[in-house]
Parts: sequence; C-alpha cells; structure tokens
Amino acid sequence: MASCLAERLGELIDLSGSEQAALNGLEQRERTLRRGAVLLRENDKVPELFVVKRGTLMSYVILPDGSRQILRFLFRGDFVAMAGLVYRTSPETVIALTECAVAPLERTSVAELTCAHPRLASLLIALDQMERVALTDRLAGIGRTSAKARVAALLIEIRNRLRALDSRISDVFSLGLTQEEIGDATGLTAVHVNRMLRQLEEDGLIAREGGRFTFVNETALARTAYFTERAASLDLGWLPAAR
Repeated sequence: MASCLAERLGELIDLSGSEQAALNGLEQRERTLRRGAVLLRENDKVPELFVVKRGTLMSYVILPDGSRQILRFLFRGDFVAMAGLVYRTSPETVIALTECAVAPLERTSVAELTCAHPRLASLLIALDQMERVALTDRLAGIGRTSAKARVAALLIEIRNRLRALDSRISDVFSLGLTQEEIGDATGLTAVHVNRMLRQLEEDGLIAREGGRFTFVNETALARTAYFTERAASLDLGWLPAAR
C-alpha cells in the first residue's frame, strides 16, 4: 500500500527505499468518513493519530462567544492529531469537509519509526514547523491586514496546497469551501467574505464560475494578500543521513 505520508514528505526530500517501506507499513488500516463526520472532538482523549488518505478535512476550535475559528484545512498526506504525541486530549475538533479516508496510527508506531529512522522523525518536526509558520502567517493577517488581504491570502494558500497534490493545477482550481468556512478561517462573516470576493473580481485579480476560481493576475493578488512564499526559503540541510 502506497503511503500518503511518504508522498507528503517526498515533496521535501527524496526518501530512501527503507524510509519509503517504513512509511508504507504505517498506513495499513483505513477508516472512511462521510461528509460532516467528526474524526476528533475538542477535549476528547486522543487514542490515535491519523494520516489523510483521501478527501479534505478541517480543524477548528470553538471560542467563548460560541463562534468557530478554523485552524487548518487538511489534505491527502497531512498528519492529523500530531498534538496527541504530547497531550492526552485533543486541542481541536477535526471534521470531514468531503467524503474522506484516514489511516489510524498508534503512537507506539510513531515512536518505533523515530527510533529506526531519525531522518523521518526530523522531517516530521520540519513539517510541523512549516504548518506552525503557515498558521502564524494567518494569525498575523487576521490581526493586522484588511479583510480583502485575508481572503486573498487564503485563496493562495489553498491553491498552493492543491497544486502540490496535483501538478496539473495552475491558475484554475476548485476551492471546495463555503463562504462561511472562508469566514471562519479569516475572522470574517460570510457576508463580508462575499463582498471581498466581489471586490477581488472587480479588481481583475480573480474570476469565479461554477465553484471554480481562476487567478487572473496572481502577482497582484499576492501583493494584495501581502503573501510571503515560504517554500523558497526552506533549508533542510541539517537533516541526518537516511538509514
């Protein structure tokens, strides 16, 4: 069985045959989820970790006023519930946005992987930091940029993630999110999101048709979003040698 986590880590470096085999061995079980199904609930115990095999999920927290703050959108190859390596209970809720499949992993399996393959353990740390920086960028945007910039940044973030999964995706893609979900990720109401999307269209930066988005002027869109391309500054030269 091909490993989706290996595919994700393989975006960063070339994996050795033994590393690939070790990751393939992790994803032997599969659990399917219907759209809207809860995989993890905030404050529940975390018995397992998961790798996304198919579909899209999202994680969120409920704020004191009852509103929802979306933290991450999760795609094929993403590690879910990595916080379960250090916390007994989940700090977030994770639900399926589409029909999904995940591979459950025991924490002991991750421990065994880190002992046998230190480079893979280091890659998981690196991946976790990449996700932390992406979340930090979004947090800074929510606190310091305009509503239009926040929406533009999220569009670029999602398109880039989808393009990493499918090299055929360029300027045209299906976002797969409602305006309410965009709002909950950017700290805006659905009405405000709708207004910002119309402004981006009127500015000649994007086009929309039948649920599909087109980046008409990506350079200007990135400038509007104050988007920082982090991939260009990755430095993984410190990784230990493969075993």
